[in-house]
Amino acid sequence: MTNTFRNGGAAVIETLRSLGVDTVFGIPGTHNLELYRHLTRLGIEHITPRHEQGAGYAADAYARVSGRPGVVITTAGPGLTNVITAAATAYADSIPMLVISPGVPRGLRGHDVGYLHETKDSTGAMDRLLRWSRRVSSPSEAADAVAEAFASFSGARPRPVHVEVPVDVLDEPWAGAPPLYHERPGPQPDPTALDAAATALAGATRPLIIVGGGSVDAVSELRELAELCGAPVLTTCNGKGVLPESHPLSLGASIRLRAAQQAVTLADVVLAVGTELGDSDLWGGTLTAQYVIRVDIDAGQLNKNLAADVTLHGDAARVLTAIGERLGPASELTLESAPAGMTPATIARARSLRESCVAEARPDGLAVRPLVEAVQAALPPDTIMAGDSSQVTYYGAVHFMKAERPHSLLYMAGYATLGYGLPAAIGAKIAAPDRPVVALLGDGALLFSVQELATAVALGLPIPIVVADNGGYAEIRDAMDSRGIPRVGVDLNTPDLPMLARAFGAYGIKAETLADVTTEVAKAFTADRPTLIAIQTD
Repeated sequence: MTNTFRNGGAAVIETLRSLGVDTVFGIPGTHNLELYRHLTRLGIEHITPRHEQGAGYAADAYARVSGRPGVVITTAGPGLTNVITAAATAYADSIPMLVISPGVPRGLRGHDVGYLHETKDSTGAMDRLLRWSRRVSSPSEAADAVAEAFASFSGARPRPVHVEVPVDVLDEPWAGAPPLYHERPGPQPDPTALDAAATALAGATRPLIIVGGGSVDAVSELRELAELCGAPVLTTCNGKGVLPESHPLSLGASIRLRAAQQAVTLADVVLAVGTELGDSDLWGGTLTAQYVIRVDIDAGQLNKNLAADVTLHGDAARVLTAIGERLGPASELTLESAPAGMTPATIARARSLRESCVAEARPDGLAVRPLVEAVQAALPPDTIMAGDSSQVTYYGAVHFMKAERPHSLLYMAGYATLGYGLPAAIGAKIAAPDRPVVALLGDGALLFSVQELATAVALGLPIPIVVADNGGYAEIRDAMDSRGIPRVGVDLNTPDLPMLARAFGAYGIKAETLADVTTEVAKAFTADRPTLIAIQTD
């Protein structure tokens, strides 16, 4: 019988509740039961995946969609190591996530005595992969560490953290109160640099804006500045939808394409906001530019991969607003010229660039574009699509799924892990129950986390799960073929996926045509459980 005994577990859970947490993802185990004691009485919903990695991916998507940190509870040892890949994915994409786990009792750390789930150095392992990992020594310290985790997500680049609470600390009585939480202020951009950025943009005849995941909270500010400057907007995968892709200045998430990279070279001023411009964005390409303005809340990013002429260290929304104020009619800044604005010429330039990008994306996406468009035809407005490290995502949905707001496509381009899509769809639906959610992934990606069908069934989530079945790992198979390497480990025996879905309690459909896909996706949104829709794509 649950009681209100307050201990180290209460210190953690009461602090979470005081911070506004109402949902956690995890799996109960022998060592974390004192955390579970307090969830129900505090009104925190617990989502139980079938693997801790699924908990991490679901929490990642929950954070992207809700804008609140995702929280994962694991048990010690294998429970924690199971979540490491998901936590590293969140680190690569700057997602706020808190992982909480128990640890060996005080005094036994590193003693190698054969304690159940004993790990050589779990906090050390997590500390190497996340922003930080902290092992606490008292209930009050545990509460402080949770509050510190949430504070670390504000005023700076958000990245996942880990708190380890020894099992004897979880049991220890606690009579304290959750610590006070204060958001940290972000950095203030340098006024001189703001003036220089505004002057450069006002004089530009071929401006271009690049936005990444660090701009997702600056939607209106980005749109206003782009329209004021008449600047086409190119995004990374994580920046997709920051400017609605129906907007005449949108070039979509096309930065990996050579046509887009050439447009960067030809622009006379490039404004890059909240992006590291890394290889995972550029796919082996390189960027050169005549004049570069970089905006980032992480000072370490301001000259990374593309040197800047002007650096602005600060929150994207605040910086873009300040630049816009300097360009607007009420500005006290004396400018030699005015920004170009939305004119027929600037709109035509953006249209030409967009057409060049679509033409280049088509050969790579030829096999998957029709499937993406068949799915898109069934999507209600404001649908969230969860992708995976599958060809149907990075050749297909990235370019041909139309996003009208940030995080409409959930795809982790940086760490590029397999198995993300299905649990991410679950996390997204938990975060936004009133928004339609669809998963679109390949057969190889599905089989990394297929057990999460059981989670979606248990929750009664009406998620269409569209699987492009090409019989294995087609991307690596194609790479082997192109290098003259004999095929090894890439042609797989794929099970009957609709039958497998039905075995989990979901609906399972085999689509013969693209029209079937459209029809079945539309039906699946009103079902009482998930529907797996498989279509063969080779």
